[in-house]
Amino acid sequence: MKRSFSILAFACLSLLSSLLPARPAAGAVLELKMKVERYKLPNGLTVLMYVDRTVPLVTYHTWFKVGSRDEQPGYTGIAHLFEHMMFKGAKRYGPKEFDKVIQSNGGTNNAFTSHDYTGYFETLPSDKLELMIDLESDRMENLQISEANLKSEREVVKEERRYRVENDVTGRLFEETYATVFKVHPYRWPVIGWMEDLDRITVEKCLEFYKTYYAPNNAVVVIAGDFDKSNAKKLIEKYYGHMKSQPIPSRAVAAEPKQEAAREHVFERDVQSDYMTVAFQNAQAGQPDYYALDVLALILGEGPSSRLYKRLVYDTQLASSVGVSNSASKDPGLFSVTVALKPGVSQKRVERIVYDEIRHARTSLYSEFEIQKAKNAIMTMNVGMLKTVYGKAQSLAFNEVVMGSYEYLFKDLERYNKVTAAQIQRAATAVLDNSRRNLIVQKAKVTR
Repeated sequence: MKRSFSILAFACLSLLSSLLPARPAAGAVLELKMKVERYKLPNGLTVLMYVDRTVPLVTYHTWFKVGSRDEQPGYTGIAHLFEHMMFKGAKRYGPKEFDKVIQSNGGTNNAFTSHDYTGYFETLPSDKLELMIDLESDRMENLQISEANLKSEREVVKEERRYRVENDVTGRLFEETYATVFKVHPYRWPVIGWMEDLDRITVEKCLEFYKTYYAPNNAVVVIAGDFDKSNAKKLIEKYYGHMKSQPIPSRAVAAEPKQEAAREHVFERDVQSDYMTVAFQNAQAGQPDYYALDVLALILGEGPSSRLYKRLVYDTQLASSVGVSNSASKDPGLFSVTVALKPGVSQKRVERIVYDEIRHARTSLYSEFEIQKAKNAIMTMNVGMLKTVYGKAQSLAFNEVVMGSYEYLFKDLERYNKVTAAQIQRAATAVLDNSRRNLIVQKAKVTR
């Protein structure tokens, strides 16, 4: 679910912390106003700046509009592999220096790759802004790509795949779910890539990828925290202004055809108990049905008082856990229900309960109490992400890169508040149709 990117006014925290249904007074508007400045360099680099002097820290995000959806079959995983390559040294900061410099100056840093984007960030004391800009501009322009670096990071990523997929209880289930739902769209392959594809990536492919996507006109820089905007602009111009823009390939991809019949995929693994996921292709992030499905996901599976948790974990004790998610992505992603069954439990019995709750979402209206409780939970979780300058920068970056404008975040509260019982039912009817259902079962391997 879009946990980190929906925004709400700090003034309404008392409302959000309550689980009782409540409405603002007539005519009242609950909203957040963040004074954000957005501008572009002539080379196309987009810069967002938000000053917050609460603590003497600055966070610096650089997001590139490239993820696994931009890959080609045979070279899956290159976007994530390249995230690792970005830490292998550039012109001004050589091998192993990036992390060392950040940490020696009292900062933290990391990176992440998704279907839709690749992001890098640092958070340091506020007097280190120029250092962060120097570090990030150096590797955007001067990354050193060698056979030795590629070999090293390829093995790191392969080990990460073993840890997160091959040797993880639900890692393989997650992959199989996407591969079952998507047959045409690039979401069908994993962000981390297939093992054989990782072995196929060459230095030449990395250089091509770097020159194509790691260009200023394909990047968004977000600066948030305790800093002076006029000084930041001078530094951005100094370190990025001379860089050249590059032709960026179109991001249009083949749309996933409408699913006409239910699918079922069963596979065995050496695990202690069965897992199952019921998944549907969801509504695109930002669409009205997306917000309704977000609320529905909390009604069904967020916390001990949610409908599926109560029925499967508490009342019948058929499951040890239940999770419901509604992914936020550039193209329609997944609405999914995942259940960890207790050993020896009938899968069909669990299926019936899950399908019964999905049917209820399509055919009945939820009470105002349930809907408001879910809205309050969504808003409270998202406010939690805004307690730090990191969370604010991440929200700005996500909305700018995925939604098309950072200003989307200012409308999320209104969009969630407008969700009605009828809208939830309409979205459930459109998305959670039986013909579009995908059942993926990970069976515990029976040892004889």
